[in-house]
Amino acid sequence: MLDPEQRAEAAGVLWAAQRDRAPVDPLTATYPGIGVTDAYEIQLINVRRQLAQGRTVSGHKVGLSSKVMQQMMGVDEPDYGHLLSDMLLPEGVPVETDRYCSPRIEVEIGYVLGRPLPGEGCTTADVLAATEYLVPSIELIDSRISEWRIGLADTIADNASSAGVVLGSARVRPGALNPADIAAVLYRGDEEIARGNTSAVLGDPTEAVAWLARTVAAYGVRLEAGHVVLPGSCTKAVDVRAGEEYRAEFEGLGSVTVGFAPAAEEAHSTGRHRRQN
Repeated sequence: MLDPEQRAEAAGVLWAAQRDRAPVDPLTATYPGIGVTDAYEIQLINVRRQLAQGRTVSGHKVGLSSKVMQQMMGVDEPDYGHLLSDMLLPEGVPVETDRYCSPRIEVEIGYVLGRPLPGEGCTTADVLAATEYLVPSIELIDSRISEWRIGLADTIADNASSAGVVLGSARVRPGALNPADIAAVLYRGDEEIARGNTSAVLGDPTEAVAWLARTVAAYGVRLEAGHVVLPGSCTKAVDVRAGEEYRAEFEGLGSVTVGFAPAAEEAHSTGRHRRQN
């Protein structure tokens, strides 16, 4: 367990790492006594800093929602992070990779709430009743921890490695398809690079949303109307490359595309070549 000064110091380390795009050593190495409660408090310190700068909470994401990732981290439940207003990235606008430390993408469906979810006792039936529509999404994750050498407390403190999300244009009511059995394929250009099914997310991603509502209620937080909730990835995470475009296709739910702008040096070189010709 860390004391308040250590929590504030650790939050400052992560804040500077994100601001300067300079990854740091794992907090679990720098602060050997750090626990899950410490990590959530550190996350909240930096979320409050961002809210003070004018951002708003647009939703939440669930991490570690597959059994494989839970086994890898040695835990038996997911974790969560905040989605802030500047993390909602418009489809069709190239993402600048140099804004991030070590970006990766994940494929998942998104739940957009039409009304608030109950907290304690929230069920999958509550989630489906409150969901206005499901949407295809690609989550952008990033780690302010060097080389993704993360333990559970590291990723929680680092806002569950959140960085952004791109939502596709499709809008499907949850009653029109089964959220627990949607096949998904991720392409880099025309090359298939990952494949999965939403059943990988706790057997049913709706359960991950219900878990989230119950869990954040203990901190006095509710999932509100208009919030986007990402329940977890149904494919492996993929490192992104500058200058590449990625497309996720979901059976019955449409597709979503995210492109990454060429690296600054490459773009400058291309522009110079065009001017010379």
